[in-house]
Amino acid sequence: MVPVERWRQCVEDGKRFLALWGSQAEVLGWTASELFGLHEPPATPHPSYSRLSRYDSTGLCWRLQGRPVVALTEATAAIENPATGAVTVYRKLNKPALGPLGDSLDDFV
Repeated sequence: MVPVERWRQCVEDGKRFLALWGSQAEVLGWTASELFGLHEPPATPHPSYSRLSRYDSTGLCWRLQGRPVVALTEATAAIENPATGAVTVYRKLNKPALGPLGDSLDDFV
């Protein structure tokens, strides 16, 4: 339930990440799930279901999409977009999840 091209990209990104950051990630306590995890599919998924659609369950390497990690802490990874120089911070904890409460800002009014 992941497109083949995204799977291949994640494999390449994972290899690159582990070569450059694997030792530090281990020391900082990053787990295999935090690096490579995906959402557990429901028993009968909808045809449009994608394991990548749940940010709260998606590991760091799935989010790289060819972009390099430029800094790593015990809780975050900084991902650089080489085309723009912009940096996105991936947080391994406290990632937003979709659910009954919080799907909309209207839930908090």
